[in-house]
Amino acid sequence: MIDYLYDGTFEGVLTCVYHHYYTEEAAGISVKGEYQPSLLHDCMYVETDGAKASRVYEAIEKKINSYALKTVYRAYLSNDPHKEMKILRYLVLGFRNPYAAGHNRSDPAVFDMETLVKKVGFEKERMLEFVRFEAIKGDRADEGDDNDGGAGEMLYAEVEPDNDVLELIGDHFSDRFKNNPFIIRDLGRNKALIAYEGHWYISEGLPENLNPVRTEDEISYQRLWQTYFDHIAIKERVNPRCQRNFMPARYWKHLTEMNRK
Repeated sequence: MIDYLYDGTFEGVLTCVYHHYYTEEAAGISVKGEYQPSLLHDCMYVETDGAKASRVYEAIEKKINSYALKTVYRAYLSNDPHKEMKILRYLVLGFRNPYAAGHNRSDPAVFDMETLVKKVGFEKERMLEFVRFEAIKGDRADEGDDNDGGAGEMLYAEVEPDNDVLELIGDHFSDRFKNNPFIIRDLGRNKALIAYEGHWYISEGLPENLNPVRTEDEISYQRLWQTYFDHIAIKERVNPRCQRNFMPARYWKHLTEMNRK
């Protein structure tokens, strides 16, 4: 058995699954930069191969089902440090017994995958609730700070989700803001969801020279909202513990009503 190292992409995981069957069984699968050397197994870096990944992709869909393919991808988006091997064990079960992969929830491989998928899905729903947009100047950083309140503005939000859910919220927000260009930036992964006129894509980092500076109107609106939020609260009934149950504290730093900029 051998430890496979890969580049962190979904195609890379599928390429490692291919090598598990056609090269040598995997003792572990890890992102190259996160691998901890083992005295028990040799390691091998696997170059992502589109053709091999496609063979595994098609095999999952044909030999198991499309639901299993969706399950595997959702699990890949999780931040679980052992997700690659959980995916592999699930696929080994599915190729051997497709029915068990979809219905035998008592099997550890199925249970592990469903747990990852639920965590990713739960955080996706949280993002739909807790993303807070603000208007920023659409001008490039080298074109000055004049704010005419015109069409140069765009919507901007920063998030730090545990799981990689940006692409799962793309359709929702691009449909909601069809006529407004917007960017949702995942600070932890240095990637961004960029959308305009109902179309969106994922980018590494922010567009070149973008200067995410709030407009003067946005600053005023945020102050008004924070003032309103403070004044409608009944101080004698403030319950931080209950508040954290509905609005986890790890999201607060990016919520206008909880953050004083």
